[in-house]
Amino acid sequence: MDKFVEMRAFVAVVEAGSFVKAANALSISNAGISRLVSELEARLGLRLLQRTTRKLSLTAEGEVFYHRCTEVLQAIEDAEGEVTARGGEAVGLVRVNVPVSFGMTYLAPLWPLFMELHPQVVLEVTLSDRVVDLVDEACDLAVRIARLPNSTLVSRKLASTRLTLCASPEYLRRHGTPEHPLELSQHAVIAYTLLSMGDQWQFEGADGPVTVKVKPRMRSNSGDTCCVAAVSGQGLVLEPTFLVGPYLRTGELVEVMPQYRSIDLGVYAVYPTRKYLPPKVRALIEFLAQSLQGNTWPA
Repeated sequence: MDKFVEMRAFVAVVEAGSFVKAANALSISNAGISRLVSELEARLGLRLLQRTTRKLSLTAEGEVFYHRCTEVLQAIEDAEGEVTARGGEAVGLVRVNVPVSFGMTYLAPLWPLFMELHPQVVLEVTLSDRVVDLVDEACDLAVRIARLPNSTLVSRKLASTRLTLCASPEYLRRHGTPEHPLELSQHAVIAYTLLSMGDQWQFEGADGPVTVKVKPRMRSNSGDTCCVAAVSGQGLVLEPTFLVGPYLRTGELVEVMPQYRSIDLGVYAVYPTRKYLPPKVRALIEFLAQSLQGNTWPA
Protein backbone atom coordinates (compact mmCIF):
# COMPACT_ATOMS: atom_id res chain seq x y z
CA MET A 1 0.00 0.00 0.00
CA ASP A 2 1.20 3.52 -0.78
CA LYS A 3 2.87 5.01 2.28
CA PHE A 4 1.47 8.42 1.39
CA VAL A 5 -2.10 7.06 1.43
CA GLU A 6 -1.53 5.38 4.81
CA MET A 7 -0.06 8.57 6.29
CA ARG A 8 -2.89 10.70 4.97
CA ALA A 9 -5.48 8.30 6.44
CA PHE A 10 -3.71 8.25 9.82
CA VAL A 11 -3.51 12.05 10.02
CA ALA A 12 -7.17 12.37 8.99
CA VAL A 13 -8.24 10.01 11.79
CA VAL A 14 -6.23 11.90 14.40
CA GLU A 15 -7.50 15.31 13.30
CA ALA A 16 -11.12 14.19 12.91
CA GLY A 17 -11.11 12.30 16.21
CA SER A 18 -12.87 9.27 14.73
CA PHE A 19 -12.64 6.78 11.92
CA VAL A 20 -16.13 7.62 10.68
CA LYS A 21 -15.48 11.35 10.33
CA ALA A 22 -12.10 10.72 8.71
CA ALA A 23 -13.66 8.29 6.22
CA ASN A 24 -16.25 10.92 5.27
CA ALA A 25 -13.56 13.59 4.88
CA LEU A 26 -11.52 11.37 2.53
CA SER A 27 -14.59 9.91 0.75
CA ILE A 28 -13.67 6.30 1.52
CA SER A 29 -15.45 3.59 3.48
CA ASN A 30 -15.17 3.12 7.24
CA ALA A 31 -13.68 -0.31 6.66
CA GLY A 32 -11.22 1.13 4.16
CA ILE A 33 -9.79 3.77 6.47
CA SER A 34 -9.63 1.31 9.38
CA ARG A 35 -7.69 -1.10 7.18
CA LEU A 36 -5.23 1.61 6.13
CA VAL A 37 -4.39 2.54 9.71
CA SER A 38 -4.15 -1.11 10.76
CA GLU A 39 -1.79 -1.88 7.85
CA LEU A 40 0.33 1.14 8.77
CA GLU A 41 0.64 -0.06 12.38
CA ALA A 42 1.44 -3.58 11.21
CA ARG A 43 4.15 -2.32 8.84
CA LEU A 44 5.72 -0.20 11.58
CA GLY A 45 5.26 -2.86 14.23
CA LEU A 46 3.86 -0.21 16.59
CA ARG A 47 0.49 0.80 17.96
CA LEU A 48 -0.16 4.41 17.04
CA LEU A 49 -3.72 4.80 18.33
CA GLN A 50 -5.46 3.68 21.49
CA ARG A 51 -9.04 2.78 20.57
CA THR A 52 -11.96 2.69 23.02
CA THR A 53 -15.69 2.78 22.45
CA ARG A 54 -15.72 6.44 23.45
CA LYS A 55 -12.60 8.02 21.97
CA LEU A 56 -9.29 7.68 20.20
CA SER A 57 -5.98 8.79 21.65
CA LEU A 58 -2.41 8.75 20.40
CA THR A 59 0.24 6.57 21.91
CA ALA A 60 3.62 8.17 22.62
CA GLU A 61 4.95 6.70 19.38
CA GLY A 62 1.78 7.77 17.58
CA GLU A 63 2.21 11.38 18.66
CA VAL A 64 5.77 11.52 17.34
CA PHE A 65 4.72 9.88 14.07
CA TYR A 66 1.71 12.18 13.71
CA HIS A 67 3.85 15.32 13.87
CA ARG A 68 6.32 13.95 11.34
CA CYS A 69 3.49 12.92 9.02
CA THR A 70 1.96 16.40 9.10
CA GLU A 71 5.37 17.87 8.20
CA VAL A 72 5.75 15.50 5.26
CA LEU A 73 2.22 16.05 3.96
CA GLN A 74 2.58 19.82 4.28
CA ALA A 75 5.90 19.72 2.40
CA ILE A 76 4.26 17.80 -0.44
CA GLU A 77 1.40 20.30 -0.57
CA ASP A 78 3.82 23.23 -0.55
CA ALA A 79 5.91 21.68 -3.36
CA GLU A 80 2.86 21.11 -5.53
CA GLY A 81 1.62 24.62 -4.89
CA GLU A 82 4.99 26.14 -5.70
CA VAL A 83 5.44 24.44 -9.07
CA THR A 84 1.81 25.11 -9.98
CA ALA A 85 2.21 28.79 -9.17
CA ARG A 86 5.34 28.88 -11.28
CA GLY A 87 3.62 27.21 -14.21
CA GLY A 88 4.04 30.12 -16.59
CA GLU A 89 7.07 31.81 -15.03
CA ALA A 90 10.77 31.41 -15.72
CA VAL A 91 11.97 30.57 -12.21
CA GLY A 92 14.77 28.45 -10.76
CA LEU A 93 18.13 26.93 -11.69
CA VAL A 94 19.05 26.19 -15.31
CA ARG A 95 22.18 24.13 -15.98
CA VAL A 96 23.70 24.87 -19.41
CA ASN A 97 26.67 23.27 -21.16
CA VAL A 98 28.34 25.17 -24.03
CA PRO A 99 31.47 24.79 -26.21
CA VAL A 100 34.52 26.60 -24.86
CA SER A 101 35.49 29.02 -27.65
CA PHE A 102 31.96 29.74 -28.83
CA GLY A 103 30.79 30.06 -25.25
CA MET A 104 33.46 32.57 -24.29
CA THR A 105 33.23 34.72 -27.42
CA TYR A 106 29.57 34.69 -28.41
CA LEU A 107 27.52 33.38 -25.49
CA ALA A 108 29.22 34.99 -22.50
CA PRO A 109 27.91 38.48 -23.42
CA LEU A 110 24.36 37.08 -23.68
CA TRP A 111 24.03 35.65 -20.15
CA PRO A 112 23.78 39.05 -18.40
CA LEU A 113 21.09 40.13 -20.88
CA PHE A 114 19.09 36.98 -20.17
CA MET A 115 19.41 37.47 -16.42
CA GLU A 116 18.13 41.03 -16.76
CA LEU A 117 15.06 39.72 -18.58
CA HIS A 118 14.49 36.84 -16.15
CA PRO A 119 15.66 37.89 -12.67
CA GLN A 120 14.24 34.76 -11.01
CA VAL A 121 16.36 32.38 -13.09
CA VAL A 122 19.72 31.20 -11.78
CA LEU A 123 22.22 30.12 -14.46
CA GLU A 124 24.91 27.48 -14.03
CA VAL A 125 27.02 27.58 -17.20
CA THR A 126 29.77 25.02 -17.81
CA LEU A 127 32.17 25.23 -20.74
CA SER A 128 33.36 22.00 -22.30
CA ASP A 129 33.96 20.74 -25.81
CA ARG A 130 33.17 17.14 -24.92
CA VAL A 131 29.63 15.86 -25.57
CA VAL A 132 28.02 15.67 -22.15
CA ASP A 133 25.19 13.26 -21.34
CA LEU A 134 22.40 15.66 -20.47
CA VAL A 135 20.43 13.13 -18.44
CA ASP A 136 23.32 11.55 -16.51
CA GLU A 137 24.85 14.94 -15.72
CA ALA A 138 21.53 16.65 -14.88
CA CYS A 139 21.99 19.28 -17.58
CA ASP A 140 18.89 21.16 -18.76
CA LEU A 141 20.30 22.45 -22.03
CA ALA A 142 23.41 22.24 -24.19
CA VAL A 143 24.61 24.30 -27.13
CA ARG A 144 26.31 22.08 -29.71
CA ILE A 145 28.02 22.88 -32.99
CA ALA A 146 27.76 19.90 -35.28
CA ARG A 147 26.06 18.09 -38.09
CA LEU A 148 23.58 16.85 -35.54
CA PRO A 149 23.08 13.08 -35.85
CA ASN A 150 19.83 11.27 -35.19
CA SER A 151 19.31 11.32 -31.46
CA THR A 152 16.77 10.77 -28.73
CA LEU A 153 17.44 14.37 -27.74
CA VAL A 154 15.37 17.31 -28.96
CA SER A 155 17.14 20.15 -30.78
CA ARG A 156 16.48 23.60 -32.17
CA LYS A 157 18.79 25.20 -34.70
CA LEU A 158 20.03 28.60 -33.58
CA ALA A 159 22.56 29.56 -36.28
CA SER A 160 24.91 28.19 -38.95
CA THR A 161 28.64 28.09 -39.54
CA ARG A 162 31.02 26.09 -41.74
CA LEU A 163 34.50 24.67 -41.57
CA THR A 164 36.96 26.86 -43.46
CA LEU A 165 40.50 25.94 -44.56
CA CYS A 166 42.99 28.67 -43.65
CA ALA A 167 46.70 29.39 -43.38
CA SER A 168 48.91 32.37 -42.68
CA PRO A 169 50.37 34.32 -45.62
CA GLU A 170 53.84 33.45 -44.31
CA TYR A 171 53.13 29.70 -44.39
CA LEU A 172 51.79 29.92 -47.94
CA ARG A 173 54.79 32.01 -49.06
CA ARG A 174 57.18 29.38 -47.72
CA HIS A 175 55.32 26.21 -48.68
CA GLY A 176 53.07 27.19 -51.57
CA THR A 177 49.28 27.34 -51.80
CA PRO A 178 47.48 24.03 -52.37
CA GLU A 179 44.99 24.10 -55.21
CA HIS A 180 43.31 20.72 -54.64
CA PRO A 181 42.35 18.95 -51.37
CA LEU A 182 44.52 15.93 -52.18
CA GLU A 183 47.60 18.18 -51.94
CA LEU A 184 46.91 18.61 -48.22
CA SER A 185 48.49 15.23 -47.54
CA GLN A 186 51.83 16.90 -48.35
CA HIS A 187 51.27 19.93 -46.09
CA ALA A 188 51.61 20.56 -42.38
CA VAL A 189 48.21 20.83 -40.74
CA ILE A 190 47.08 21.80 -37.24
CA ALA A 191 44.25 19.43 -36.30
CA TYR A 192 41.40 19.96 -33.87
CA THR A 193 41.25 16.76 -31.81
CA LEU A 194 37.45 16.68 -31.47
CA LEU A 195 36.70 17.18 -35.17
CA SER A 196 34.04 14.60 -36.02
CA MET A 197 35.72 13.50 -39.26
CA GLY A 198 39.11 13.06 -37.61
CA ASP A 199 42.02 13.11 -40.04
CA GLN A 200 39.78 12.38 -43.04
CA TRP A 201 39.08 15.95 -44.14
CA GLN A 202 36.11 16.30 -46.46
CA PHE A 203 35.49 18.87 -49.19
CA GLU A 204 32.99 19.49 -51.97
CA GLY A 205 34.01 21.08 -55.29
CA ALA A 206 32.98 21.29 -58.92
CA ASP A 207 34.37 17.79 -59.45
CA GLY A 208 32.31 16.37 -56.55
CA PRO A 209 33.19 15.30 -53.00
CA VAL A 210 36.83 14.78 -52.06
CA THR A 211 38.24 13.19 -48.91
CA VAL A 212 41.91 13.45 -48.01
CA LYS A 213 43.82 11.88 -45.14
CA VAL A 214 45.94 14.56 -43.50
CA LYS A 215 49.03 14.12 -41.32
CA PRO A 216 48.79 16.60 -38.47
CA ARG A 217 51.96 18.25 -37.23
CA MET A 218 50.08 19.30 -34.12
CA ARG A 219 46.78 18.38 -32.45
CA SER A 220 44.79 20.24 -29.84
CA ASN A 221 41.36 20.02 -28.26
CA SER A 222 41.25 23.83 -28.36
CA GLY A 223 40.24 25.52 -31.59
CA ASP A 224 41.79 28.77 -30.38
CA THR A 225 45.13 27.02 -29.88
CA CYS A 226 44.95 25.62 -33.41
CA CYS A 227 44.29 29.07 -34.82
CA VAL A 228 47.20 30.65 -32.94
CA ALA A 229 49.54 27.95 -34.29
CA ALA A 230 48.29 28.60 -37.80
CA VAL A 231 48.72 32.38 -37.43
CA SER A 232 52.32 31.65 -36.40
CA GLY A 233 52.89 29.91 -39.73
CA GLN A 234 52.98 26.32 -38.49
CA GLY A 235 50.39 24.84 -40.83
CA LEU A 236 46.87 24.89 -42.25
CA VAL A 237 43.75 24.70 -40.05
CA LEU A 238 40.19 23.65 -40.74
CA GLU A 239 38.06 25.57 -38.26
CA PRO A 240 34.55 27.10 -38.10
CA THR A 241 34.05 30.55 -39.57
CA PHE A 242 32.98 31.94 -36.18
CA LEU A 243 36.48 31.10 -34.91
CA VAL A 244 38.69 32.06 -37.88
CA GLY A 245 36.59 35.05 -38.97
CA PRO A 246 38.48 37.63 -36.89
CA TYR A 247 41.85 36.39 -38.22
CA LEU A 248 40.56 36.50 -41.79
CA ARG A 249 39.41 40.08 -41.33
CA THR A 250 42.82 41.19 -40.05
CA GLY A 251 44.67 39.24 -42.75
CA GLU A 252 46.55 37.11 -40.22
CA LEU A 253 44.93 34.11 -41.94
CA VAL A 254 43.67 33.74 -45.50
CA GLU A 255 41.17 31.25 -46.82
CA VAL A 256 42.71 28.50 -48.92
CA MET A 257 40.93 26.74 -51.82
CA PRO A 258 37.61 28.63 -51.43
CA GLN A 259 36.36 26.73 -54.47
CA TYR A 260 36.31 23.61 -52.26
CA ARG A 261 33.91 23.94 -49.35
CA SER A 262 34.17 21.76 -46.32
CA ILE A 263 31.16 20.73 -44.23
CA ASP A 264 28.44 23.06 -42.98
CA LEU A 265 27.62 22.96 -39.28
CA GLY A 266 24.62 24.02 -37.25
CA VAL A 267 24.58 25.70 -33.87
CA TYR A 268 21.90 23.86 -31.91
CA ALA A 269 20.16 24.11 -28.58
CA VAL A 270 19.82 20.52 -27.40
CA TYR A 271 17.64 19.34 -24.52
CA PRO A 272 16.42 15.95 -23.24
CA THR A 273 12.71 16.17 -24.01
CA ARG A 274 10.04 18.49 -25.36
CA LYS A 275 7.41 17.11 -22.96
CA TYR A 276 6.84 19.21 -19.83
CA LEU A 277 9.65 21.58 -20.78
CA PRO A 278 10.03 23.98 -17.82
CA PRO A 279 9.31 27.64 -18.58
CA LYS A 280 12.84 28.58 -17.45
CA VAL A 281 14.38 26.31 -20.12
CA ARG A 282 11.88 27.35 -22.78
CA ALA A 283 12.65 31.01 -22.04
CA LEU A 284 16.39 30.43 -22.47
CA ILE A 285 15.95 28.56 -25.76
CA GLU A 286 13.76 31.36 -27.14
CA PHE A 287 16.26 33.97 -25.98
CA LEU A 288 19.20 32.21 -27.65
CA ALA A 289 17.21 31.69 -30.85
CA GLN A 290 16.36 35.39 -31.06
CA SER A 291 19.86 36.52 -30.11
CA LEU A 292 21.63 34.31 -32.67
CA GLN A 293 18.93 34.33 -35.36
CA GLY A 294 20.28 34.44 -38.89
CA ASN A 295 23.92 34.50 -37.83
CA THR A 296 26.13 32.49 -40.16
CA TRP A 297 29.47 34.09 -39.22
CA PRO A 298 30.53 34.58 -42.84
CA ALA A 299 34.26 34.46 -43.39
